[in-house]
Amino acid sequence: MVKHATKSTYEAEVLKSNVPVVVDFWAPWCGPCRMQGPILDQLDKELDGKMKVVKVNVDEEGELAMTFGVQSIPTLLFYKDGKVVDKAIGVRDATAVKKALGI
Repeated sequence: MVKHATKSTYEAEVLKSNVPVVVDFWAPWCGPCRMQGPILDQLDKELDGKMKVVKVNVDEEGELAMTFGVQSIPTLLFYKDGKVVDKAIGVRDATAVKKALGI
């Protein structure tokens, strides 16, 4: 199930995750973000337990977005073992997301 992170939950949801994580920095008014969402939702179901999707609404969590240098959305951060291993700006298909996570 896709999780939503805030500044106070980011560490637990992302940095301490025991599976790879895709963090989707998005906003409800962003057209490309609305295209990315269903791709991540499908991957979350398909790869349940092998990876995790966490969404961060930049309108609600601007400080968190600034912390990670997010200037354009959607921005995807790919984490393994609590560290960023890749970053993508713009919509990515399922194959690209899996490749970035090494899945």
